[in-house]
Amino acid sequence: MRLAKSLLFFALTVLPLAAADVPRKSPEFAAQTPAGGQLLLSQYKGKVVVLEFAFTTCPHCQTSARLLTQLYKEYGPKGFQPLAVAFNDMAGMLVPDFVKQNGITFPVGFSLRDPVMNYLQMSADARLSVPQIVVIDRKGMIRQQSLTANDDTTATEANLRNMIETLLKEPAGAPAKKSTSAVSSAKKRP
Repeated sequence: MRLAKSLLFFALTVLPLAAADVPRKSPEFAAQTPAGGQLLLSQYKGKVVVLEFAFTTCPHCQTSARLLTQLYKEYGPKGFQPLAVAFNDMAGMLVPDFVKQNGITFPVGFSLRDPVMNYLQMSADARLSVPQIVVIDRKGMIRQQSLTANDDTTATEANLRNMIETLLKEPAGAPAKKSTSAVSSAKKRP
């Protein structure tokens, strides 16, 4: 009985913190745009991309989007490209106001939950915190990804600035180095 309780505790507390393997090749991701077009991740190959999966109504996601706008102004000319994909209920209708109210100057699309969860390598019924941040290098390799829940590191300005600066220094043909992922960052916290 004690073993069963220990395993249940582990499954409920530790497993949800696990992130997908990093680095790994980023699959294609397609989102719809409010104008009826399609936003393809592959359009930005050769750039350092920070992909934010967000809820338009989430204050943390709004803050993250404003931060990405600020970083885009600074690093965009050097090859940085932020993208956001809203996947909350009615996201398609809410994206235009999300963009306007937060002064977002980069592409924002919307998607259903299942394709987002598939891209993040999470089960469709997994609980997760938003925003979910994915950092992709110039070669299309995912170098960092948010933890499923309780990730207070990945979306911070210090982390994003460090990741962007590091990846902008790498040539497009450089091999992907094992970077500090959200999992290893979480393990370092006291």
